[in-house]
Order: sequence, then structure tokens, then C-alpha cells
Amino acid sequence: MKISSRIRNTSFILLGILVLVLKQNYTGPFSDLVYNYGSNFSVSFAIYFIGLLGFNSYSHPRLFAAGGALLAVQLFELTNGFGVMENVYDPWDYLANALGIALALGIDLIINQISTRKSADTNGNNERLEK
Repeated sequence: MKISSRIRNTSFILLGILVLVLKQNYTGPFSDLVYNYGSNFSVSFAIYFIGLLGFNSYSHPRLFAAGGALLAVQLFELTNGFGVMENVYDPWDYLANALGIALALGIDLIINQISTRKSADTNGNNERLEK
């Protein structure tokens, strides 16, 4: 994994944590949704990028990161915080968890596609310059 990928993933992890910490102060539109499901969404988002850091040596790191994150957050809900943390059960939390991971995966795929395109353009320009 390149250093820039680690920095990017760590930045998204910190963004998820920031949303988790600041959600209590949100007073804009849909504040009830943010208050009730923002934690699930932001933590799931961050856990996907944590998974990417851990599964980067696998052949399909995004699949393992998304699957592992989904398994972890859904088990957290199902076991009421793994019996360690206090968790208020709400069936909509499962959807918020999945949406947080889906957004993280979507952002990751878009950034990867842009990066791949830029790399291909750079390589194509270098080849033309060499000829």
C-alpha cells in the first residue's frame, strides 16, 4: 500500500470519527436522523477504511474491508454492543451501518478510478514524449 493510500484512508477514518464526535452539535435539516443514526453511519464509514488498512495485502481488499466492516457493525447491533458497550437496539441501525459502508466503498472506488485514470494519462504522455 502506498503512503498516499495510507494517508487517504487515515484521513477518512478521522473524518468518520469527527462526524461521530460533532453529530451532537448538528442542528440543521434532518437533525433527528443525524442524531439517531449518525453514529452508526460514521462509525461504519470509518471501519471500512480501517479494514482497507488491514486487508491491503489481500487480492480483493475492498471486498474484505466492506465484508469485514459490515460483519463487525452488524454483529455489534445484534449482540447489543458485544455485551460490553451500551447499545440501544433499533432495526434501522442495520440500514445506517450498511449505508455508511456503501458510501465509503463508493468514495474509495471513485478515488481509485480517478487515480488509475491519472496514472494511465501520465504513462501515456511519458510514452509519447519518449518517442
